[in-house]
Amino acid sequence: MSQVPSMPGSLVEVILEGGPSDLPADLRAGRLAPDTEEVKIPHYGGYEHFERATADGAGPVVFRWTRRTRVAE
Repeated sequence: MSQVPSMPGSLVEVILEGGPSDLPADLRAGRLAPDTEEVKIPHYGGYEHFERATADGAGPVVFRWTRRTRVAE
């Protein structure tokens, strides 16, 4: 998961849940800007989309898999 440019110290821990079982574990956790609503991960010629599922501020922010799209050729 790539980090989104942000002010120092303003990133939050995030976890990606669901999606393909072969999505590498190192892509399922990271740090993003706190106002991020959707994460798009390139994976085998397409993108896996995850949408924000929690916003309570306690612990990591959870993003759940919602869909897969293909790369347009």
